[in-house]
Amino acid sequence: MNNFAELKAQLEDRLVALLNRVDDIEDDLRHPLDADSEEQAVDLSDDEALEGVDSILREEIAQVRAALARIENGTYGKCAVCGEPISHARLQARPIATRCIDHA
Repeated sequence: MNNFAELKAQLEDRLVALLNRVDDIEDDLRHPLDADSEEQAVDLSDDEALEGVDSILREEIAQVRAALARIENGTYGKCAVCGEPISHARLQARPIATRCIDHA
């Protein structure tokens, strides 16, 4: 059985970083709008961009949590398509990988 302790630690660190970034974005999105209508337009545009980044980060959070769950239940490192082991090099490069390189 493979030892995924190092990859698990990397995933946990990544999860903390992602959650912190999402919190920062949420704080930025909660700011009140400026009284100046031109500034409001800029703020709204910035908010749209932040919402897009927030959405991407939340998707990655879900993928990291799923990878951590696979480590816990013993299915991590197995291709979701063929069931064969995913190479350690691929997992190091992309710890959230669910498929071997042949099925990626």
